[in-house]
Amino acid sequence: MNSPTPVNLAPQTVIPPEFGLIIVGDEILSGKRVDKHMTKVIELLKERGLSLSGVQIVGDSPTKIAKLLETTFNSDGVFFSCGGIGATPDDHTRQCAAQALGLELQLHPQAEVLIRQRMQDLAKEAGTVYVADHPDNVHRLNMGVFPIGSELISNPYNKIPGFTCKGKKGVIHFVPGFPVMAWPMIESLLDSKYTQFHQTQKTVELSMILYGSMEAALTPFMQAIELRFPTIKVFSLPSVDHPVHGKHIELGVKGSKPEVDEAYHVLKAEMINFGAKIGPELVR
Repeated sequence: MNSPTPVNLAPQTVIPPEFGLIIVGDEILSGKRVDKHMTKVIELLKERGLSLSGVQIVGDSPTKIAKLLETTFNSDGVFFSCGGIGATPDDHTRQCAAQALGLELQLHPQAEVLIRQRMQDLAKEAGTVYVADHPDNVHRLNMGVFPIGSELISNPYNKIPGFTCKGKKGVIHFVPGFPVMAWPMIESLLDSKYTQFHQTQKTVELSMILYGSMEAALTPFMQAIELRFPTIKVFSLPSVDHPVHGKHIELGVKGSKPEVDEAYHVLKAEMINFGAKIGPELVR
């Protein structure tokens, strides 16, 4: 009798998508306002064992916004876009998303309900009568005009929703530019749609100081480590005027234990065989 084939009961490693951030607004590029989204998104991701892979900042130019969104929809990953989804003349993100996807814009039925609820709440707070067909109220409905097929993102601050669109590869979640609205919305998305990628183990870094090495020579080793350990990130941080180490490269790996320990062991062995001059080793 043939022996049964052993079943591998070890948990499968789930590789999270790359998370990116898009920030829309002339006020950031002109210096009128300082961006706070990047720091907060990094924090929200880090709390869940995730990381931010990149940030793009674009002004209120419809042409540039549409081009950036088209590229993003055709890129692998999950992206959060902050700003430009209001109904004022300088808000172009909704229209540009539709253009990038080749879709028509349409008032989302549930968004209309939410926006009308918000307008009724405002009228009640002001002690006035809500008039559905008042020009101001009709104009506010534009905040619910999204590319056809969009999925709503709940806004706990004032009910005015954001929206999600899926491209050929990338998914973009569009939220307002106001942090008080954007941050809870992004946090809710991370805890509802991406829980399977949350890392329960704390992210750690192990690195070494290398003297006299060139980044170009280290690149093949870095690529080999990431290929062998797909959940690990390899990094190199060159410095030319460090007060303690002078000119050097900090080479290391980051991720969760025990993968980091194994990857670092292999990386260090490769550096020794390569003949690199290794200085202090760092743990974060």
